Amino acid sequence: GEVYDYAEIGRLGNVTRARVTQIMNLLMLAPDIQEEILFLPRVTGGRDPIHLQQLQSITLTPDWRKQRKMWSEIVSFCHFRDARSR
Repeated sequence: GEVYDYAEIGRLGNVTRARVTQIMNLLMLAPDIQEEILFLPRVTGGRDPIHLQQLQSITLTPDWRKQRKMWSEIVSFCHFRDARSR
């Protein structure tokens, strides 16, 4: 079906319109960054090392080269467990 606006999507998904906006902003990320996020190792304990607020700051930058630099800075501070050790 079709939805009228983000508020309607929020109601259907039981989240706020603001949260839908935050999620939809992720579509502004360079495709390779989106792919990397999708394939990050699963967090099985503790907090996720990547936070939405960090990603939102990247989405405000339209230049994908600059986005990639910002992303690499975020990732360099994260310690991901080796996905093969699962």
